[in-house]
Amino acid sequence: MKVVLSPNPYRDRGLKVAIQAKRVLERAGVRTAVCLPFELEGANRSELPGELAYSEMEKELPGADMLICFGGDGTILHAARDAYPWDIPILGVNMGSVGFMAELEHGELEKLAQIGTGKYATELRMMLDVAVRRGREVLRRDVALNDAVITKGAVARVIDLAVRADGVRIYDYSGDGVILSTPTGSTAYSMSAGGPIVEPTAENILVTPICAHSLQAKPLVMGRDRLVSVRLGRTARKTAYLSVDGGRAFKLSGGDVVEVRRSQKYTRLVRLTAHSFYENINQKLRRA
Repeated sequence: MKVVLSPNPYRDRGLKVAIQAKRVLERAGVRTAVCLPFELEGANRSELPGELAYSEMEKELPGADMLICFGGDGTILHAARDAYPWDIPILGVNMGSVGFMAELEHGELEKLAQIGTGKYATELRMMLDVAVRRGREVLRRDVALNDAVITKGAVARVIDLAVRADGVRIYDYSGDGVILSTPTGSTAYSMSAGGPIVEPTAENILVTPICAHSLQAKPLVMGRDRLVSVRLGRTARKTAYLSVDGGRAFKLSGGDVVEVRRSQKYTRLVRLTAHSFYENINQKLRRA
């Protein structure tokens, strides 16, 4: 069995936790490869431990059985982009403050020995296909494990949004934006904006308005097969941006339409413990 270890060097200083995990796994008979989740430059790379051999994700993932990442939820979201095309399960080790998506805390590394004996399960997480349309042209396609977020620019002006499901009007409103999320993303930005918490193994599309200037615009939990679209109003001098899973913002123009639908791809998360979702969320919300 081969496992790729992907530590975030800004979270796992000196890669100490990753090195400890590597030892636990290799004692259990698991082959490992260490791949950084992003490229480091100059002085930052010189701080990495010299005793480790580093490889590239593109080289190691095609033959891997599992990807273990060390960091916060952002690190896991980054890992999901690498892993889902190869249908490789991900295990998150939390090095952040909350880590809703992580299976283990960094003090629980001995549990990784279970991987060598096959004592683990995988859990499917729904993803969203995201498209930006301008007239008949598709400007961008992306995939989200957590959410696709449309927000206004830094200037204190609201934006006008028209939200539709399968072409049928849900509501039109002015506000700071809207969050289109999966159940996995329900405990992220959507929750902070007043959206509902949904069990992560469910398959729904969540619509959560951000600071809506309307009593009608309330959070919605929609069926998994809906096509949800958000059209940006054409009012001049108002700027909006789309960010998928917290990635680089894409500038939207008036009249652009953002569409989300359930993806045919899934992210698989590894489960080593028998903790229920409710036990985990109670523990992590107390910590937040």
